[in-house]
Amino acid sequence: MRLQAGILLFALGVLSPAFAQSTTGSVPPPPPPPANVPLLAPVVVSGVVPGPGLWKVSKDGHVLWVLGTLSPLPRDMQWESRDLDRVIGQSQQVLLQPKIKLKADIGFFGKLFLLPSAYGARKNPDGKKLDQVMDASTYARWQVLKQKYIGRDRGIERWRPLFAAQELYKKALKANGLSTSGGVPGTVETLAKRYGVQETPVDYHVEIKHPRDAIKAFKAAAPSDLKCFSRTLDSVEHDLPEMTERANAWAIGDLATLRALPDSHRRDACVSAITNAGFAHQLGLDDVSEQLEAKWLATARAALANDRTSFAMLPMGELLSPTGYLAKLQAQGYTVESPEQQDAAPATAGSVPTPAVAGSTTAQ
Repeated sequence: MRLQAGILLFALGVLSPAFAQSTTGSVPPPPPPPANVPLLAPVVVSGVVPGPGLWKVSKDGHVLWVLGTLSPLPRDMQWESRDLDRVIGQSQQVLLQPKIKLKADIGFFGKLFLLPSAYGARKNPDGKKLDQVMDASTYARWQVLKQKYIGRDRGIERWRPLFAAQELYKKALKANGLSTSGGVPGTVETLAKRYGVQETPVDYHVEIKHPRDAIKAFKAAAPSDLKCFSRTLDSVEHDLPEMTERANAWAIGDLATLRALPDSHRRDACVSAITNAGFAHQLGLDDVSEQLEAKWLATARAALANDRTSFAMLPMGELLSPTGYLAKLQAQGYTVESPEQQDAAPATAGSVPTPAVAGSTTAQ
């Protein structure tokens, strides 16, 4: 049974997936957004949007189409991608987003006894409050943002900075018209079920044989999470306009802007707080990024070997990065084409704009 509480759930949320979103290099100026996409205050895309184009990975006549995902995204967008509909309708399988799954060897009654201990792991040791575990200037920033986005919640003052930062971030996204996923995974799942396409999980499993000991280890060697906390304050204070611009760029398919705008690296700081903590090695969390990458690459290679057409989702940073997952496939001999490269090349059989293959259907 999966452990459903405390630090392990939080670690799962931060580390699934744990990818950098930044890119380097010069880019051409972004094109203007389509005129039929309304922009509502505070400049968050709303209404029907096309989303980004799909990356194409191919070898020996087999194709894996890859959608770049992003977080956060506009909360009120209605994503309708004809390319996505057509590709999933032609695919033999859909590779789900890579995730880390934590499993604990624990029965029902054990779970009941574990929950209070896990809840205690969320709190600062010795009953300390946030103002007792950080400097006065950082705490003053927290108080301003807490009042704005969370309100009068006394309980959160006893949380570890790692958990308090995550709660603040979620509330700030919601208040600014953003959401963590924009409903993208749900849309892909709906299309896969509509066309009867196999959904293939890409999971790296971390088994925790002694969950009680794991929680004790967390309490004894908890993460140094003040960097994560401070970086989250920075993101909420200063990065929300750029987050919104990146979210809008994804919604309207503006890859030039996505290439140009760097990510805040808040996630990186929080991932490091988990993977560099004293308990991480005991739980098998210190090399999760490498393990997850190896798992996804192996699954993608298998799909490209066995399926004429398949589909996958990856964080946009892995598509844009010169050292990302697709760059690794390219180095292994696969042909990788961005949406811009496909637009510039002559149309070929099997490309997205062609009609669906015989026997498939397209949503009306």
